[in-house]
Amino acid sequence: MRKLFTFPNPVNETSARLVAAGVVLEAIAFLAIRQWWVLVPLVYGFLARVLSGPRFSPLGQLVTRVITPRIHVEHRFVPGPPKRFAQGVGLVFSGGALLAWGLGAHVASYVLIAGLLVAATLESVFAVCLGCIVFNRLMRWGLIPADVCEECNDISRQLSPANS
Repeated sequence: MRKLFTFPNPVNETSARLVAAGVVLEAIAFLAIRQWWVLVPLVYGFLARVLSGPRFSPLGQLVTRVITPRIHVEHRFVPGPPKRFAQGVGLVFSGGALLAWGLGAHVASYVLIAGLLVAATLESVFAVCLGCIVFNRLMRWGLIPADVCEECNDISRQLSPANS
């Protein structure tokens, strides 16, 4: 059971960026259509990816099994824990938007999804993971223990040419 709810480590950054592109499309769909039900697959996707990476996420499965294998580039692999944290942040934003919608605070839903859209766009287009940046800052402040991500804590590894 425990293995069922594991997150991949390392994570293929190409796949992470493609999943973020899917989130961008879902966020745009919600902002265009402005219907609560569009948030349901977005929230489910984040929940599934937080719990087990792409295993139970339809978007994650599409990306890792169909799209990424067809992209013939040298894939870069990055630590999993910051990506899992970023998925958790996405869950908070999308879940918060769904909750706000249910409470009649539609503008709050739009604002939360617009924030998610910005973050997912940065990840998908520029490989800038805001959740990962926050994760690393929380590690430096000691709020996330170093053993959660040994690779994140090993600065010499991050500076080596092989990981550039």
